[in-house]
Amino acid sequence: MEIKEVVHQRAKEAKEGAVALLKATTEQKNRALQIMAERLLSEADYLKEENRKDLAYAEEKGLSPAMIDRLTLKDRIINEMAQGLRDVAALSDPVGEITRMWQRPNGMHVGRMRVPIGVIGIIYESRPNVTADATALCLKAGNAVLLRGGTEAFHSNRAIVKILKEAISEADIHPGAVSFIDVTDREAIMEMIRLEGLVDLIIPRGGEGLIRTVTENSRIPVLKHYKGVCHVYVDSDADLRMAEEICFNSKVQRPGTCNAMETMLVHAAVASEFLPKMAERFRTAGVTLKGCAETQRIIKDIEGLEEDDYYNEYLSLTLNIKVVQDIDEAIEHINRYGSAHTDSIVTENYHKTLRFLKEVDSSAVMVNASTRLNDGGQFGLGAEIGISTDKIHARGPMGLEELTCTKFIVLGTGQLRQ
Repeated sequence: MEIKEVVHQRAKEAKEGAVALLKATTEQKNRALQIMAERLLSEADYLKEENRKDLAYAEEKGLSPAMIDRLTLKDRIINEMAQGLRDVAALSDPVGEITRMWQRPNGMHVGRMRVPIGVIGIIYESRPNVTADATALCLKAGNAVLLRGGTEAFHSNRAIVKILKEAISEADIHPGAVSFIDVTDREAIMEMIRLEGLVDLIIPRGGEGLIRTVTENSRIPVLKHYKGVCHVYVDSDADLRMAEEICFNSKVQRPGTCNAMETMLVHAAVASEFLPKMAERFRTAGVTLKGCAETQRIIKDIEGLEEDDYYNEYLSLTLNIKVVQDIDEAIEHINRYGSAHTDSIVTENYHKTLRFLKEVDSSAVMVNASTRLNDGGQFGLGAEIGISTDKIHARGPMGLEELTCTKFIVLGTGQLRQ
C-alpha cells in the first residue's frame, strides 16, 4: 500500500478502537494494563532481539552514544515499562466523573461529565519506552492511541505494539485501541497530521524542530511545548542557603531535561554575598557559567553573554546568570525571554510571592522549590504524557485528566424552552 493508504488505514482502526473503548469498563482497562505488563516481562528476550536491530542501525548511522543509550532496551527499562503500566492501572479512572452539577430555576440539572478525547496521535523520537507509557495513559483515559515513533526505534516500537495489542485483545478490548504506523518514511507524519475527523489530538514529543514542523502543518489540534527556558529568581528576601540548594538542583540534578534551569536571576542586594559561593559550587560540578556585566564584576573569569543567550535551552551544564535590580525586572525578564514552561522564586516575602505567582506567565510557577519538580509524578498525577505550555485545554504536566475533555449533561423532567 502507498504511505497515505497505510496511515489512513491505521487511523481508521484507531477510530474504531476509540468508539469501542466508550463501552469499556474500568476493570477491563485495568486488566488490559496488567496483562500488558506481564507480557512485556515474559517477552523480554524477544524485545531485546528486536531492539538489537535498531542498535545495529544506530551504529551504522553513527548516532551518538547518548542516543544509543536512549534506544537500548535493557532489562531495567523493560521492568520500568511494566511497572509504569501497573502504576497507571492503580490510578483512579477519570472517565465518567461529573465535575460539577447545578440546578436551574426551571428545575433541570446541568452538569459537566469527563469523557475521552477520542483518538490521540503520538509522534515521538528515540525512546521506545514511550510506546508503552503513552499507550497506558491514553487507554486508561479511554482514548485510542495512534503511534508514530522514530525510524531509529522502528523494530523495538513494532515489537512493543505487537505485545500490547495482543494483551488488549485478551482483555476483550478492540485491538484498534493501540495502532502503530509501521512506515519509516517521514511523509507518514505529514499524512497523519492531516487526518482531521479521524484523529482528535496530536502530541509531538521530541526536539524543537519536530514539534515546530508538526505544529505548523497540522490540521488537528496540537498539545506541545517547544522548549524549556526555565528560571530561578533569588530575591533580596531569600534564605540564601535554601536558594543555593534550589538553584543547584534546578541546574545540575538532570540538566538535559525541559524543566532544568537555564538562567539564574539574582537580586542586586544579595548578589555579592550569594554569587561567589554559588559559582564555586557550580564550577565544581562542571557547569559553564555565562554572566551579565554585573555578574562579571562579582565573579572573576566568567564568560560574558549576549542577549540571544537568554533564549537558549542549553540542555547541558551551561548556565546564564543575570543580576537584577528588583522583582519587577526579574518578572519582566522571565516573561520576555522564557518559554512559559517552569519558573521559580526563592523568597520569604509573602507579597512578592503573590506577585510572582500572579504575574509570571508560565505553565508552572514555583515558590521556594526546584524547577525540576514540574513533573506529573512529582505533582501527584501518577504519570504524564508530556508538559504543555499551551493555554487551551491543558497546561503543565498532562496526566489522565488532561487526556480527557468534558461535555455538558442535562437532567430534566420534561422542561421545554418557552
